[in-house]
Formats: sequence, C-alpha cells, structure tokens
Amino acid sequence: MLEDRRLAVLRAIVEDYVSTREPVGSKALVERHSLGVSSATIRNDMAALEEEGYIAQPHTSAGRIPTDLGYRAFVDRLSGVKPLSGAERRAISDFLAGAVDLDDVMARSVRLLAQLTRQVALVQYPSLVQSTVLHLEIVRLSATRLLLVLIADTGRVEQRAVDLPAPMSEESVAALRSRLLSAVIGRRCADLSSHVEGLAEQFPADERASAAAMIATLLEATVESEERRVMLGGTANLARYRDSFSTTLEPVLEALEEQVVLLRLLGEVSGDVTVRIGHENPVEDLQTTSVVSAGYGRGSSVIAGVGILGPTHMDYPGTMAAVQAVAQYLSRILDEN
Repeated sequence: MLEDRRLAVLRAIVEDYVSTREPVGSKALVERHSLGVSSATIRNDMAALEEEGYIAQPHTSAGRIPTDLGYRAFVDRLSGVKPLSGAERRAISDFLAGAVDLDDVMARSVRLLAQLTRQVALVQYPSLVQSTVLHLEIVRLSATRLLLVLIADTGRVEQRAVDLPAPMSEESVAALRSRLLSAVIGRRCADLSSHVEGLAEQFPADERASAAAMIATLLEATVESEERRVMLGGTANLARYRDSFSTTLEPVLEALEEQVVLLRLLGEVSGDVTVRIGHENPVEDLQTTSVVSAGYGRGSSVIAGVGILGPTHMDYPGTMAAVQAVAQYLSRILDEN
C-alpha cells in the first residue's frame, strides 16, 4: 500500500506528465509542487515508486513517467469525480437540449464529448430490448408490401419493409395494426413474443401467413444483436498523441472501426464512472489506451453506455467529470421523453 507521502509524489508525477508529456524529474517536482520534503527525500520516494512498479524511467538520465499501475493508483485514490462548473453544465445542457431526435442527440453527444476531452468519444444507442413500445404504425404500401414503424420510449425508431406472401386488404391491415397496438403498447421489447403469440391465428386462413410475416418482422426488429450500435467521433484527436503510443496508431484506428470492439469497450457499464487503463482493456490492440465510461438510462435502469478513449496519460479527473456529466444529461433526456 502506498504511503501518503509517496502517493503525493506519484500524484505530482502523474499531473506533470499529463500536462507536459515529458518525463518528470525530482527537481521539477520540488519547483512545481509544495510537497514539504527535501529533494533527496523525493528522489528516495521516486526510487521506491519505481521499484514497486508505479513509475518507470524511459531513458537513462531521464525523469520518470507513470506506468499503468501508477495511473491506476492515482485514479483509485481520487476523492471522487470533480464537479463541472455551473457554466460548463449549462453549456452541456443547452447543447444537448437543442437536439431534434435521437440521432441528433447521439451525434451531439459524441461531438460534445470529443470537444470537452479532446479524445475519441463513444456513445451507444439506447438498447431496444430494455425499452418499452411507445407507438407502432403499419403503413400499407401495396397489397403485398407493408411498412412497420416501431417507436420506443427511449426515442429509438425502427422501420422495416415487409413483403407479404399473400395480399392483405386495407381492412385486414387496419385490424392487424389495432391488435398489435393492443398487444404491445407499454410492453418491454424483450417480452413481446409472449404478447403476440397466437395473434396471427385470428386472421382468415388466406391472410394468416401475411399476418405471421408482419409479427415475425416486429420481433426481429427488437432483437438485441440486430440493433446495438455505437456512434464514434473525434478519432482525429488521436493524431495529437501519436508519439505517446508504443507502436503505430494503425492498430488502434483499425480496432475502432469495428462495432463489436466498440461494444466491448462500453460493455458492462454501470451508473458509476469506470476507468480501464492500458492492459486492463479487453481489446489487445487498444492496450496502449485508457477508456473512461459510464452508463445512462431511465431511472435506475442502465440501458446504454457513453465514454471516451485516449492515451493513458489523459486528464483523468477532467475526463471522468465530462463523461459523467454527459451520461447524466442523456439519462435526463430519456426520462423527459
């Protein structure tokens, strides 16, 4: 366990390295921080921190830089996520409040987080299976083609065109719409199957297969594997830290192009801010980065995640505050819908 004095030295090294991106020496610590001890004591503390794996010396005669373990100790000992200023909170609220629909909310959130943190921003669309059906519409495009529109309480809108195996009259389409509305409005998308079971059997034999096709499409539209996606923004910010990565940026950029990778980065989010540093990341090509994430949702239910990815030498307190603030505002927007 780190002693308070060595923790103060480690905190100073982290803060200086994040600020300057230059290895930190004992002389700089004495000049920039009021640690209350001599330069010799600081050197001894730095030697102990290096031996314990919290800092490392990248080059002979150079200063020290934090390791993943050092960043972890720094983050774990933060007293809490520092609050944003009133002006910062108002700016976030006003910016997100101007969105016209869910896609606009997601795009604004990504852009805002990338600007606030100068990192790569990730925002996951609300999970449809954890949402409830707010409205459902069926539009008759032709006798054998219908359009299904599903609107969830989270603002998600799913549209599916359905080619029917047999014609359906306008009266039958209206009846199907009415029966589906009665069966699914206010229901959780994950539970719809039990509520529409047997509904197709209520139609005449020559229209039963068409009704079943529409019901099957409705259920397919709410399958989790089909609808989970993450919006990405601020990738160009990584170029600012090109020299910070032990290898080239290409593996990082290639990994960020895969939706499955982005979902893993935001996997298992909770209402609290989570920080994964370096080798704690589940994706090998991203183990030179850190991910700060948090969940958002309705009430106490977390339905999606938001976060940022950047080099391990990031401003953790400021980044954690920005991620938490955006997650809270996304939750507020969902609660108000």
